[in-house]
Amino acid sequence: MDRRKALKNMGMAMGYTVATPTLISIMQSCKSEAVVEWIPDFFTADQGSALTKLVDIILPATDTPSASETQVHLFIDKFANEAMDKEQQDFFKMAMGKFLDKTLKGSGKEKAGNLSEEDLEPMVASTLKISKEQQTQNEEAIADYMKALAGADEGGVNSGGGGDISDDVAAYAFASNLRGMTIWGYKTSEYIGEEVLAYLPMPGEYIACGDTQELSGGKAWSL
Repeated sequence: MDRRKALKNMGMAMGYTVATPTLISIMQSCKSEAVVEWIPDFFTADQGSALTKLVDIILPATDTPSASETQVHLFIDKFANEAMDKEQQDFFKMAMGKFLDKTLKGSGKEKAGNLSEEDLEPMVASTLKISKEQQTQNEEAIADYMKALAGADEGGVNSGGGGDISDDVAAYAFASNLRGMTIWGYKTSEYIGEEVLAYLPMPGEYIACGDTQELSGGKAWSL
């Protein structure tokens, strides 16, 4: 599949609501941060190593750079650390742990930092390539878990109680969430915004009902 064509019509893949200044700040910090020896803020070093490989499995280099080449892994780390609330952070960490534990068990390796793309790719595929019915069941299980968790917190119960979720569903939640965040971070990167999507830094006439093909060559706008 031509990823450039897919990105032309891609909308925002995530449901997070974040203030524009916060998002801009995160993107600018990713751009300015040296990546020679990246030290994650939110993830452990081993998790960061796995994350870098995972984003490139989701969006590998083709006619455009890979996700890690546009620093998507830095974006996800900073977004999780600076924009997610405590409940989202805890769920993301727990789900990632379940995903990596299952991958480690299948690979025979002991540390997430030692996992290769060859180890991680089958897990990503098996977790996400499921039937629509199973996706619906997983989403319902996640929603029930988060609702129970919120109810437990409101009742003053420890955040670890109030709900239960299977390892398979947690792994799905992580992989699905990561896929959306990877696409979002990739689409909002400087290179993709200016070189792949329709980019007009100084907007001119506003045309409310114009034909997309005529206005932007069929591309989604980056701004």
